[in-house]
Amino acid sequence: MVWDAWGIPAGQRPLSERVRDLLSQVFGVSGNPMAHRDEGEVPLRASALTPAQRGGLAAVVGDGNVSTDHRVRLLHAGGKSTPDLLRRRAEGPQDAPDAVVTPADHDEVLAVLTYCAEHAIAVVPFGGGTSVVGGVEPLRGHFEVVIALDLRRLDRVVDVDPVSGTATLGAGLTGPCAEELLGAHGLSLGHFPQSFEFATIGGFAATRSSGQASAGYGRFEDMVQRLKVATPSGTLELGRAPASAAGPDLRELFVGSEGTLGVITEVTLRVHPVPESVVYQAWSFADFDTGTAALRALVQAGVIPTVLRLSDEVETGMNLARAGDVGGESVAGCLAITTFEGSVAQVAGRSAQAAELLSAAGGTDLGPTPAQEWEHGRFAAPYMRDALLDAGVLCETLETATTWSNVAALKVAVTAALTDSLGEQGTPALVMGHISHTYPTGASLYFTVVAKQLDDPLTQWLAAKRAAGDAMAAGGGTITHHHAVGIDHRRWLPGEVGDLGVRVLRAVKAELDPAGVLNPGKLVP
Repeated sequence: MVWDAWGIPAGQRPLSERVRDLLSQVFGVSGNPMAHRDEGEVPLRASALTPAQRGGLAAVVGDGNVSTDHRVRLLHAGGKSTPDLLRRRAEGPQDAPDAVVTPADHDEVLAVLTYCAEHAIAVVPFGGGTSVVGGVEPLRGHFEVVIALDLRRLDRVVDVDPVSGTATLGAGLTGPCAEELLGAHGLSLGHFPQSFEFATIGGFAATRSSGQASAGYGRFEDMVQRLKVATPSGTLELGRAPASAAGPDLRELFVGSEGTLGVITEVTLRVHPVPESVVYQAWSFADFDTGTAALRALVQAGVIPTVLRLSDEVETGMNLARAGDVGGESVAGCLAITTFEGSVAQVAGRSAQAAELLSAAGGTDLGPTPAQEWEHGRFAAPYMRDALLDAGVLCETLETATTWSNVAALKVAVTAALTDSLGEQGTPALVMGHISHTYPTGASLYFTVVAKQLDDPLTQWLAAKRAAGDAMAAGGGTITHHHAVGIDHRRWLPGEVGDLGVRVLRAVKAELDPAGVLNPGKLVP
């Protein structure tokens, strides 16, 4: 990806005249884009890696796989949240890892970790660089040197077991590459988060990722069968059977560990045949509460689409629920998207059952087009976010989850916290929301916030983010449903897991990473 924005240049697109007019009316900005600096003009802090340390790392991975090149370091300078990108736009030297090390396999990862632990070098595991919570920031803690451990070379399909329906994948495979390689076997993973085009298998596991098809295929941790993990204390190979009573499931220590306890190098995952049939169906509901009740009825009846999501009135009206054509022709009320995948018979039966339930719950059938438009544009939203940032408009997302009985109250509380914080700072805010993932007992809430940038937009957003996080914690929601903890949510983790839970995490880290070199400053308070 480019150094100061999401994605690749081919995916970037200017704001339409209609959107610029909307920004002018609502926020009083012109909508004209700011100029970007060339990456060669961006100053970096000088690398602190010594010649001896470079030589030691090169002895493990080869000299060509240890880089202190300006561009390589810049491309590993952090993730892709709005605060990340605002920092990229700031003047002055950028923080970046002192070197980027690219191992070839598990054994090289293990040897790099051993060397770094012995020589007091901090290590930031790096997959696709798509973190939006500060998870790959090159923090060095009390260490003088920090490296980015780029896992891109761990990019092969290790094994496919079509009888059992599993595949073992290298941690560095991106989502599209994994789908292409599995597709050659007639198989699919079916994990499509918004970061899909750039994020990696190891990153999905390390952050407890949840894809847009989670209703049908589950969250990423539901797919994980086995893990191979390198730690400074040695190797762990976890998971032997589909289920086990052999004590606590140690896989759970690493799914969601965000590179703080070890580096995931291989993941064995549940896969399924490429769907024979896909049916798209969109619905509208009079209001968000009615739509929420309809989704709950569907899920609790066990009639679960592959994709199931519901946008609120604001998001639906802005058309962000579809292809990002802000200001285009809108659906009335609240838009719900469903898709069904499987055999022709399965899809026909499930979609008919769902239609009966959703109609009875107050839904109006809109046909397949809005759902197809949503799928076509589902990976485009971060590009829109970047174009808005360039135009002087703050745009960021955050998410939580709660029980069905608490969805409405939590949505009101978080929306109020965001609008009040930004309003008190002198700018109105547009807060949109949707249910993106559903469970028998509850659902996630995903918010998009848009406001005019003030003189210090980073401080402006961090204040709003803190207000929203406090509202989630006080309102009974989790501080993160699928974005992970990283730096941004670390302050709230003790409240979620308790002081004893924090001590347990610290004890595990002390055993696996006694020198504390793995991803300092992330996850573990």
